[in-house]
Amino acid sequence: MDWLKSVIEYGVIGLLAVLSVVAVTIAIERFRFYKEIALGEFKDRRLLELALTRRLHLIAIIGSNAPYVGLLGTVLGIMLIFYSMGQEGMVDSARIMTGLALTLKATAAGLLVAIPAVVLYSMLQRRVKELLLTWEAHNG
Repeated sequence: MDWLKSVIEYGVIGLLAVLSVVAVTIAIERFRFYKEIALGEFKDRRLLELALTRRLHLIAIIGSNAPYVGLLGTVLGIMLIFYSMGQEGMVDSARIMTGLALTLKATAAGLLVAIPAVVLYSMLQRRVKELLLTWEAHNG
């Protein structure tokens, strides 16, 4: 079951790290795009909205699923603890508590990815709404 520990450490935590980088990278790109966009170049509101919301769904997907990825890591960690307890045949509460504390880091990592992603998504959605309202005010 050592492979399961590697899956938790490198697979789950690594995936969450990659998702975090993706969310932040997309958010930075979108903020830059919004800063430089020329609203007057768009004649159709739908095309403007498509341009403004491009890739935002990825941030939403990351924000909504990162806690589940973290929870998966925690469940796998708890399975590993139970397996180890069964193999050793005795219960050492200090080892169990230490193992549980370590498995919860996957949940914490999931939350550390999800919370900023949801905040960034909300900020970007607000900016999209502002830009669309500005366009509508100028184009009736």
